[in-house]
Amino acid sequence: MRYIPHTPEDIAEMLSRIGVDSIEDLFVEIPESVRLNRCMDLPPPLAESELLCELRKLAGQNASVATHRSFLGGGAYNHFSPAAVDQLISRSEFYTAYTPYQPEISQGTLQAIFEFQTLICQLTGMDAANASMYDGASACAEAVLMSMRLTRRKKVLLSRALNPRYRETAATYSRYLDLQLVEVAIAADGRTDMADLAAKLDDETAAVVIGYPNYFGSVEDLAGVAEATHAVGANLVAAVAEPVALGLLKSPGELGADIVVGDGQSFGLPLSFGGPYVGFFAARQKGLRAMPGRLVGETTDLDGKRGFVLTLATREQHIRREKATSNICSNQGLCALIATVYLALLGKQGLRELAEQNHAKAAYAREQISGLEGFSLPFASPAFNEFVVRSDSGTDALLQKLQGQGFLAGIPLGSDYPELKDCFLVCVTEQNTRDEIDALVEALAGGAA
Repeated sequence: MRYIPHTPEDIAEMLSRIGVDSIEDLFVEIPESVRLNRCMDLPPPLAESELLCELRKLAGQNASVATHRSFLGGGAYNHFSPAAVDQLISRSEFYTAYTPYQPEISQGTLQAIFEFQTLICQLTGMDAANASMYDGASACAEAVLMSMRLTRRKKVLLSRALNPRYRETAATYSRYLDLQLVEVAIAADGRTDMADLAAKLDDETAAVVIGYPNYFGSVEDLAGVAEATHAVGANLVAAVAEPVALGLLKSPGELGADIVVGDGQSFGLPLSFGGPYVGFFAARQKGLRAMPGRLVGETTDLDGKRGFVLTLATREQHIRREKATSNICSNQGLCALIATVYLALLGKQGLRELAEQNHAKAAYAREQISGLEGFSLPFASPAFNEFVVRSDSGTDALLQKLQGQGFLAGIPLGSDYPELKDCFLVCVTEQNTRDEIDALVEALAGGAA
């Protein structure tokens, strides 16, 4: 079949039906100054075999965990996923499932989502979780909006140590909502500055949003932030970009968080150059009806058998638009299923062991790098599997040189944090062997020299 199966006669008939003379007439609203008045600069057509060769050549230019020893983090983490995950999710009833509007024919999908929600509640220490979000950044933005609805206030404090992508997304979501987003400074130890937080908290504050761990890998004093936040009647939102940390750290719910959001990419989802991932969103019972998205609940049928239904669906498709709390409408069910299968395979003890490996390997790398001449660690706070390194010789040329040697050694911080222009963020997961870490240390020493 031709790619565009419309004959000149077909086109003429359609144009006649809508009352225009030519296809060009459909673009009259677009100013001439922004139109491309020439053919697109595309290569000639290729045979399928030639095209595949060209695509492989282009793909070969990518630097990835398959071609380099990667120490990148910052919100996307290189974790091992068992082959059983791919095998189980490849069943056709899973990857073709859509939003389960009809529970009588969607019990499998509904139960899988219910299990995902249950696992998220267990991890976060919260009362209820929704049936997934697009990613951690949009989940964080939705938590800001939910806090505004719950408190009827319009001031939100965002820690400067929160993932920059999360902060940018929150700003985009609230651009036309008359929300006041206020940044809270970073303390000398790489965590949120408690004195600055206290100075900016007031009875107009709807929420405080803080990373756990934060963007620098530092473990925030969540209990202390919760106490200060609740004293003015605001919500504490804990954003967890690296949820493997919850296998080792106290849950945000235990420490006083009101809403916990994050990204489930670490739970079996491949890096895939940025997606698709799956966000999670959990909250206290008292705020349940203001939660965005949808929630699957357990019930019984007429015969008393256990069943699952969409218990809460506060989206435009289900209720009046002015009452909707969200327009999250894409089905992240398959990505949520991946996370569910992954966590079920690991189990509680397996997740803890995984977290301990991440922490121990990062601690070893941190110690080795701190002993190198020309390098230092600017932040002394407890960290999970990420940490910031300062280079006396700068970062851009160093990281570029190391990439040429087969290392993705870290993320330069200067573009998001000008005050850290000589620093980069290093992440170590269970995928990085001791030999790889030692090789990185050696390469850093040589690169600095």
